[in-house]
Amino acid sequence: MPGFWLNASSWAAVEPALTAAGHTVRALTLPGLESPAADRDGIGVPDHVAAIVAAIDAAGRDEPVVLVAHSGGGPIAYAATDARPDRVARVVLVDAGPLPSGAAVNDALPEVDGQVPLPDWSFFDDADLIDLTDDLRAAMRSAAVPEPAAVTRDPVELSDPRRREVPVTVIATSMSTAQIRELIDAGHPAMGELAALRHCRLVDVPTGHWPQFTRPAELAAAILAEL
Repeated sequence: MPGFWLNASSWAAVEPALTAAGHTVRALTLPGLESPAADRDGIGVPDHVAAIVAAIDAAGRDEPVVLVAHSGGGPIAYAATDARPDRVARVVLVDAGPLPSGAAVNDALPEVDGQVPLPDWSFFDDADLIDLTDDLRAAMRSAAVPEPAAVTRDPVELSDPRRREVPVTVIATSMSTAQIRELIDAGHPAMGELAALRHCRLVDVPTGHWPQFTRPAELAAAILAEL
């Protein structure tokens, strides 16, 4: 699952290593992210969750399913895990984490006419932009698709406590695992769901917020280790 403004193509540099190791990889383009011209009207979190659930169901019951999700795709993939806790073997969250039920993924992003374009780079923290060279920034902006505004603002709904039994790995890139542990220990509300997981691993891949572009080989190796 890609993060905001991205689609299946964002995994292009990561996917070959996973396929070469024998895994079947299905990179998803979520509704409204097909192209800048796609219709995003009325698309919200339930639509993105439903698309992931459909992919889980399509895999069949004989194959273990691991969800790998980046950034804003992380809470949505976790909501799909809530819908299919008996079908997901592990969730790998790339610079992302699960949100508590009722939280929005990121309602601070600026909306323009019902959608959220990729903001200017000055909107992001310096830690997010580590290793994102001018060439990578230009390529990412050229490929970016506006996010449906409701996906950034809708509450993420969770209802099945079995979701907390599913193993979760957080691959920390723009924030270190030590910082995440400090927030958990401090009882930060955004970390409540992460703290409630029965099986959680934190893994460091130091770079910025978009490791699929800045450190694809290292990201692929970290995902493979969890698989």
